[in-house]
Amino acid sequence: MNFTTLCRPIFEAAINDYHLTDNVDTPINNPYPQGKIEHDLYLKCWIDTVQWHFEDIIRDPAIDPAAALVLKRRIDKSNQDRTDLVERIDSYFLTLYKDVATLPDATINTESPAWAIDRLSILALKIYHMKLEAERQDASPEHRKKCGDKLTVLLEQQRDLSSAIDTLIADIAAGRKYMKVYKQMKMYNDTDTNPVLYAKK
Repeated sequence: MNFTTLCRPIFEAAINDYHLTDNVDTPINNPYPQGKIEHDLYLKCWIDTVQWHFEDIIRDPAIDPAAALVLKRRIDKSNQDRTDLVERIDSYFLTLYKDVATLPDATINTESPAWAIDRLSILALKIYHMKLEAERQDASPEHRKKCGDKLTVLLEQQRDLSSAIDTLIADIAAGRKYMKVYKQMKMYNDTDTNPVLYAKK
């Protein structure tokens, strides 16, 4: 089975489970055991889904400034959790293929498998929400048509991205590509590298 064939229903389940309450404070109920890649994929898409709705809420022009600041802090934490989880998923692939002998002409990809899978998770969210807009009965026919056309493009993009991810993973497994993962270095989160923070130490 291709890896994206595993991902897609897990992403869809996370999105559908979130929308049972459609509330950013809903606790996650991950159906997969910890330590399994399925657990991390579900968690990844859940984080993305909650953050999608954080981003909707913070764009409310009537939002209270104090509430917006609290929400900005939650978005910052969500971004860090997302990055940490992507790195954990990449560690899964590094471990899985650690004994593969790379071919002499093996090349590196522009992004790691997990960062491509990150895009696939977010694409699943775009598809979910664009489908809602394409079917919205209180919207104009023009709106539904425009969103339906965008949905067609997103579904094509999902097929293309899935194919590219599966090809990349197959190439890594065969030694035609090799992984080299750079840990994220977000300087503004670090009290030693953000001048606003270290000036207060």
